[in-house]
Amino acid sequence: MTEPTLVGRVAVITGGGAGIGRAAALTLADEGADVALFDIDLDGAQETAKLVQAKGRKAMAAAVDVSDGDAVQAGLEAARTALGTPLILFSNAGIGNKPTLFEKETFEGWKRMFSVHVDGAFHTTHAMLPGMLQAGWGRIVVTSSIAATMGIKGVVSYGAAKAALIGFVRNLALEYAAKGITVNAVAPGYIDTAMFRAVGEGYTDKVEATIPMRHRGQPEDIAAAVGYLCSERGRYMTGQILSPNGGIWLP
Repeated sequence: MTEPTLVGRVAVITGGGAGIGRAAALTLADEGADVALFDIDLDGAQETAKLVQAKGRKAMAAAVDVSDGDAVQAGLEAARTALGTPLILFSNAGIGNKPTLFEKETFEGWKRMFSVHVDGAFHTTHAMLPGMLQAGWGRIVVTSSIAATMGIKGVVSYGAAKAALIGFVRNLALEYAAKGITVNAVAPGYIDTAMFRAVGEGYTDKVEATIPMRHRGQPEDIAAAVGYLCSERGRYMTGQILSPNGGIWLP
């Protein structure tokens, strides 16, 4: 096992109550980081915090809706008080939707999709960036999706929001590359999370058959990419999109 490279660092993970966020929290804890978990599901975030603490790292949980800038600021203040200034952000909070033709989507649903994914990334990044600039070091990783890169029928608003995050990452990376701050994205394929399973077995079984590896990924597959991008091993990576997807999208 490689030596941990994030000892003394503090990470914030949004959507840290389950799935990819929880797996990433445990991976970053193995890298030596202390972790603040933000999620609208406080019970889930608290459970993740306990799992991080069981690895010998410090952790705290906060109920945060990332679409609310004030809630994000309050969560960060609590994280600073409990753990110190966070310099690592995994902006992972998101919502999904069952496959729906665009003609049946609503503007309210569209706005909610962007408010969580895109506004959420804005609020958390904008609030944490001053600390990173002061330290001359920072790691930002955002969760996009193969829906943004290859396209998937029935998820136009979701795919559009996730595509916006790729533009966010690539432009932000250029602005801060010389400041010691890396900005990257992960674009997961079909991952075995509660959000994916909620779509329904008929759909999940159908899409699983299209994956060249013939099985869906696990949250740990994405967490491994996040851990690499946040660690010192990933220090020369910025503006990149890593896509653990079982071969379903080959850029």
